[in-house]
Parts: sequence; structure tokens; C-alpha cells
Amino acid sequence: MNKIAILYQAQRPPAKDGIQKPMKPGGYSDSGADIAFELLENNIDVILPVENPNQNNDKDWVFPDTKTGIEAALQKGANIFWLNTVLYQHHTIENYLDKELEIVGQTPESVDVYDDKMFTNSVLKSNNIPIPKNELITLENYNDLSLELEFPLVLKPIRGRGSQGVTKIENRNGLMEKLSKIFSENSYGNAAYVEQYLNGQEITITVMPQGSYVINNKKEYFNRPWCLPAVKRFNHNNGIAPYNGIVAVMENSEVLSDDELQTTEIQEVYEHCVKSAELIKIKAPIRIDCRANEQGKYFLFDLNMKPNMTGPSRPHRKNQDSLTLLSARKIGWGYFDLINNMLNQKWRARR
Repeated sequence: MNKIAILYQAQRPPAKDGIQKPMKPGGYSDSGADIAFELLENNIDVILPVENPNQNNDKDWVFPDTKTGIEAALQKGANIFWLNTVLYQHHTIENYLDKELEIVGQTPESVDVYDDKMFTNSVLKSNNIPIPKNELITLENYNDLSLELEFPLVLKPIRGRGSQGVTKIENRNGLMEKLSKIFSENSYGNAAYVEQYLNGQEITITVMPQGSYVINNKKEYFNRPWCLPAVKRFNHNNGIAPYNGIVAVMENSEVLSDDELQTTEIQEVYEHCVKSAELIKIKAPIRIDCRANEQGKYFLFDLNMKPNMTGPSRPHRKNQDSLTLLSARKIGWGYFDLINNMLNQKWRARR
């Protein structure tokens, strides 16, 4: 019998080549609890760490992604692990992949590789997928910086998380000031990058892995990754979509209209997103942020291996649709439909 345990991120990931990925406060325990609550409400067997969970206490519903947390879930009979956490090479879950578990989520290996935004940009570019022009800046070279790109620019962490740490920069003085701050605080490690600022419409696209799905009560098989309808972002803060920990995405995002979804530009960017997902061999949804130039051509500027999966399952979380759920509603899915279809893409772990 299937018994699901949902893992959350209990500790900051290790730095990789001097680059640090920041940790979300709570380590995605909020979305993990949303998922667990919704599955249980729909009679799906979820293992919990406590006997009488409090709806308002996220960590009553999820296990930490540590040896202690994983073994506690196994002792309670878990045989499916939902990796609602930040993954990386040598993550603790790798030690348990020889137990014939089933997994919902990406492989730690692939996340480790493609969370590096500079590396991912180079892979996409070499496969003729349009990305903004960008340049690497390191702690060693930033004082003698010679940039080919023109201002305004966008400054980003290499292993970032959503729009956290992303800043629009208007001039060289502003860039030097911001670089000094982030390098002295060591929030993101010893390097960052800048990319050209695109002033067209921003959209975000969730790409689902290939597999069987239920849409409008009909089973449908996709032999390639496929896109949920694009969501447009608005009410930017100085040109950057605000971090969703500060502003709920329902307040600054909506699915494109039927006419907009049919445009050549959107159909083209869908194909680029599908091709990107094929290149990195996704096993769970990813979210790709895209922005248009003045001519309306879209460029892929951020590939997120772990989209947020918050949802309005618990009474105090009714405004917590994620970007992916906003998108899923357009094809007739509610929160349970989305996460149940994700659950159906589970894969067999073998170390």
C-alpha cells in the first residue's frame, strides 16, 4: 500500500564552488504542509510525524530531509517520498535510493547541475534557446570590472531562489555598491552575474514532465514535457517581480487571456521551454520565467528546478495559490488535481 512522506528543507545546502544558495525560512514546510493536508482531505495515505497535527503548525505535517527525518518516515511505513525540498549532490535522500522507494521530485544530481544559472544559461544558449546576454562577476574581478553589457542591468545570484536577491541596476555606481554589499555579507557566495534588462512583458511557464495525466476527467498521455498556460506578472517593484514571500502571487499575476495564449510569440516560447525541459530530463514540474524585448520576442531568464507548490488547502491559507496552481486552474485543475497529477509522475528510485 502506498504511504507518502513529504520532506522539507531542514538546513542550508552546502556551498558549491564557492556559490551559496539561500535558504527559504521554514524550508518549504509551508507548501509541504499544504500538500499533505490536501492529500489527506482526499483520502490519500500520508504519513505524518505527529499523531494529532495542528493545522496551523507546518512542521506537524512534514518530515525534515535529514537522516533522522527520513528514517522516522520509513519506520512509519513510508514508501513514497515527496521531495518538497532543495536538492543537491550527496543530499541525504541519496543514501536511501537503494530501498526501492518511489520519488516525487527531481533527481538530486540534476538539481545540483542545473541550479547553477550560469551553467544552465550556457546549455540553453548552445541549443539555440534564446536567453538574455549575461556576464559573470566574481569576488576577485569585481573591483576591476569591465562590462560589455549596457545599463540598465539585472544583478542575480548564481544559485538563486525566485526573485530573492535579484536587483535592477541603473548605473555602474549602483552596481559597485550592490556588489560590495552582497560579497561582504556572503549571502550568495563569491560570484554573481548580470544580464541585460528586458523591458517587455514578463511571463512564467510551468513545464510538466512527460507522462499520463487526467485532464477534464480524461486520461491523456504526453510523450514530451508540456506547458501549463503562461501566467503574466505585473506590479513589479523597480522592474523586478517581488519575492512571493512578501507579496502573494495572486496579487500580481494572472493567466494570459485566450487570445494572448494563441499568439505566435507564446507558442514559440512554449516550444523553447519544452526543449529546455527535455535537455535537463525533468521528472517533476519546473518553472521557467521569461521576458519579452521591445519587439515582443521572449527570452528565458530563469529556470527554477523547484517551483513553489503552496495551495489553499488549510483554512488560514486561502490566498496561497502558487504560480503553478494559477496556471493549472486554466486547464480545469484545482489544487488536489495538480498535486495528484504530480503524484502520478512518481518514479522508482534506484541508487
